[in-house]
Amino acid sequence: MHLVAAVIVPPVLSFDVSIPLMVFNNVPHYEVRVCTARPGTVPTVGGPDIVVTDGLDAMEGADTVIAVGSGGEQAPAEVLDALRKAAAGGARIASLCTGAFVLAQAGLLDGCRATTHWGLADDLAARFPSVDVQPGLLFVEDGGIFTSAGAAAAIDLCLHLVRLDYGAAVANTAARLAVVPPVRPGGQAQFIETPLPDDRGTSLAPTRAWALEHLDRPLTLADLARHAGTSVRTLTRRFHAETGLSPLQWLLHRRVDRARELLETTELPMDQVAEQSGLGSADSLRKHLAGRVGLTPTAYRASFTRVRGQAVRGAAMRGRRSGD
Repeated sequence: MHLVAAVIVPPVLSFDVSIPLMVFNNVPHYEVRVCTARPGTVPTVGGPDIVVTDGLDAMEGADTVIAVGSGGEQAPAEVLDALRKAAAGGARIASLCTGAFVLAQAGLLDGCRATTHWGLADDLAARFPSVDVQPGLLFVEDGGIFTSAGAAAAIDLCLHLVRLDYGAAVANTAARLAVVPPVRPGGQAQFIETPLPDDRGTSLAPTRAWALEHLDRPLTLADLARHAGTSVRTLTRRFHAETGLSPLQWLLHRRVDRARELLETTELPMDQVAEQSGLGSADSLRKHLAGRVGLTPTAYRASFTRVRGQAVRGAAMRGRRSGD
């Protein structure tokens, strides 16, 4: 089992506490423990109190440790010591939203790029000048330490961690079970200019859905604009306003994601994977995949076909035990 320890540091949002449970419990081979410095009733911001029964000893042996909460306030010294010990022991360290302040207080973000909720990014940068704060990003990885912005971006980071462990197909399954979109790229902007379309139905969501169905085609800006019934200039402006990415950046992300799923779930030759994902050639597939995950297509397939098989077998075993 991959043990995930979520360390709760009040004040905390109950929604943030639920995110690791919602995402990781949808994937076989994860065990999630929620712990805090002082077990018992933990107050939340704007919601009902929660009860956390495990103390910090639940972090012992954890493969991934996630700091949740704090609201930017000072964390207990024992939490900071436990985080330093976990990091020194080789655990993967992450934070959700204002949990970045906890990691910074522990000295784990010194010299690292990091992010937090955009409304508190300036405060993080001012209090911890040794941290390279990236205020506009959904999540950031630097030196094996992961930080995320607030709310939905925390879901993106947890799904990203699943994808690192088990691949894109398993992460997308976890996303579907949680009824959320597939993980957004960490470099996407967390603050979108116009997240909701106006009443005239001008959202580009139908065009993005159409593009996902035709990734194997050499889609151009003109093709997307034609489908949306607008000019290329307007398409580009509205696309960035709704997604934080240019249309071509968004397409490239989706194509690499499609290639990853094909590598994990099929035995197609590399040139066919490249063709069906719209990346054109095996050389282009190799370039973009290596740039995104640091693996060649052959190495990626060997790694994630194995772990995906383990995940599927684990799910089947759980289903048989539960009588499903």
